[in-house]
Amino acid sequence: MINVSETAASQMQRLLSETGRETWGLRVGVKGGGCSGLEYTMDYVENPEKHDRVFETHGVKVYCDPKSYLYLNGLTLDYSDALMGGGFRFENPNATRTCSCGTSFSV
Repeated sequence: MINVSETAASQMQRLLSETGRETWGLRVGVKGGGCSGLEYTMDYVENPEKHDRVFETHGVKVYCDPKSYLYLNGLTLDYSDALMGGGFRFENPNATRTCSCGTSFSV
């Protein structure tokens, strides 16, 4: 399961609305790179891919490819509007190490 906090869902809905993409969803995934070995990826997409896992929380659709899901199962996506360090945050119970900026991790 990939969870989205109410705060993150509200921000995603606002961003989608501003671009006229209210029916789109958010694709989350991982790719090699970053300080800790794996980087989180996020992108707004119109539809899921054929084998994607699909979740809907607080009215927001989240898509994840099967390979990334191995690393992201249990993830909570949160959002902070703090002046310093604000933005989307990944709370990943599978990560054994994260970089200080929170955009890369290792398992």
